[in-house]
Amino acid sequence: MSTARPPQGFTPTGTIATPADRRRVVFATVVGTTVEWYDFFIYASAAGLVFGQLFFAPLGANSVLISFATVGVSFLFRPLGAFLAGHFGDKYGRKVVLMWTLILMGAATALIGILPTYEAIGVAAPILLVLLRILQGLSAGGEWGGAVLMAVEHAPKQRRGAFGASPQIGVPLGLLLASGVMAVMAMIAPGDAFLEWGWRVPFLLSVVLILVGWYVRRRVEESPVFTELAERKEKARMPIVQLFRKHLLLVIIAAFVFAGNNAVGYMTTGGYIQNYSTNPEGPLALERGPVLWAVAGSAVTWLLSTFAAGVLSDRIGRRTTYIIGWILQLIGVFTLFPLVNTGNIWLLFLGLAILTIGLGFTYGPQAALYSELFPASIRFSGVSISYAIGAILGGAFAPTIATALVQATGTTVSVTWYLAGMTLLGLVATLLLRDRSGIPLGPEREAEQEQSPIYGLSKA
Repeated sequence: MSTARPPQGFTPTGTIATPADRRRVVFATVVGTTVEWYDFFIYASAAGLVFGQLFFAPLGANSVLISFATVGVSFLFRPLGAFLAGHFGDKYGRKVVLMWTLILMGAATALIGILPTYEAIGVAAPILLVLLRILQGLSAGGEWGGAVLMAVEHAPKQRRGAFGASPQIGVPLGLLLASGVMAVMAMIAPGDAFLEWGWRVPFLLSVVLILVGWYVRRRVEESPVFTELAERKEKARMPIVQLFRKHLLLVIIAAFVFAGNNAVGYMTTGGYIQNYSTNPEGPLALERGPVLWAVAGSAVTWLLSTFAAGVLSDRIGRRTTYIIGWILQLIGVFTLFPLVNTGNIWLLFLGLAILTIGLGFTYGPQAALYSELFPASIRFSGVSISYAIGAILGGAFAPTIATALVQATGTTVSVTWYLAGMTLLGLVATLLLRDRSGIPLGPEREAEQEQSPIYGLSKA
């Protein structure tokens, strides 16, 4: 067991001494999560645009449905990634886990870029594609929790929402980068050229991005909370066992909070809108390039609202910010398809922009909210596993469900009600939680952190 002492300048509450240190942590979490989610969203975008034709063509009309299902398969392995990352992150530190998740994600993404299609190697092609997607899911399951804790546990308590928004904005930045690169390749290699080789370039670019992310992350100090846990020799021996024995209900409620956001977010990050609006046999049949640029533009509004919500949560609390967000998200859900179905690219962008404002407000405060829910010794496990379960309940098969609903009902109204239901689920879960903004995060206050944040349960 490590007996390393905290680096000079750290305090037991998990703050760091200089603005330069804070900037380094924020920059590293933004760059690292952007690279990770670029890789993740490149797959989702390609699933909506090309994988149905290239890897699942023999399935005919069901090829797109199965292609979207492979997006969801990775979510089934997120809990395993979260279990492993939570265990090792609570025992050996946040930083080492982040380095390895970055490598795993990058390697899987680059290999997809050189993967032969069904026409070349038959059924082996979709099998290999799914296996590589599973590796992406394992990486994503461990990435988020580590990035969140590196940001929040380094932050002054009055700015945890703002610091916690740094890994959160890596998601819209990853979507912006993924959609932008795909749009550029649609211009460079239009039509059949995009199907032949253009889609591969964004996957191969991952190699360069991973090297950048590795360089940036390795220069950041370990989380001060974990360093103090090591100093006190208070690291949990079996953190996952303790988590489920003491905090199972909290994990489920926290997962529902994220599920309400994630199901709606995967209308774009999961590739559904991209496929629905560009499908040549669909009701809109829009050009691929303009749709990708509209998605990229909506990623900007998502980024801005995510950061704004993180900052606002430091002023009015996580819970109140979330409630505002659920209302805004519900408005976005009911305006999305009426605007998309006009077939006007500018109105499509407007629909996505309105939606992403609510998405940002139900995503920006999440890092701080989750970090303040769980005790220090099992915090990595708590935030990672809650996030992974929420992703399965929410985004895992949202594009697949949306596609099946439209096929069954012939209208996107059914999708709207599905997304509205998930939004209300998130709202109810939020209302069940007490606001713990500013609670001490250090291991010296673990008894206080163990008190239940769930309304109706004893706080002791």
